[in-house]
Amino acid sequence: MSCKSNCHDNALVESFFSLLKRECLNQYRIQDLTELRGILKLYIKWFNNERISVKTKGLSPVRYRNQVLAA
Repeated sequence: MSCKSNCHDNALVESFFSLLKRECLNQYRIQDLTELRGILKLYIKWFNNERISVKTKGLSPVRYRNQVLAA
């Protein structure tokens, strides 16, 4: 994240946090920081390795990156 009021730099991070809230955090009643850390760790692992996206041609972010780097 960059400076305050710099919408173009913050757009990707804001988009990720929006997805995090909609796809994950709104489904739980989190009781403590340890539980939150565990949920976030699982979500980020799922997001990077399993979640597919139209922007990445139906691949997970890790698979898309590996495909681009191999070309």
